[in-house]
Amino acid sequence: MRIDRVAFAAALARKDINQKKLAELSGVSRATLSAIRGGKACSPDTAHKLVQVLGPSIIKEEV
Repeated sequence: MRIDRVAFAAALARKDINQKKLAELSGVSRATLSAIRGGKACSPDTAHKLVQVLGPSIIKEEV
């Protein structure tokens, strides 16, 4: 799955958390978060963990 990089950054700012805190809250490693922020795809399980913390707006629609 792809995470929308802009929506991801906006959600972090809106929640006022950094990647380290997101890693703690979601259970996703900081390395994985960095890869996602850089545009890499992630597993549905990882996306689900991030959605639980940041909300569904971070999911990029696949066309």
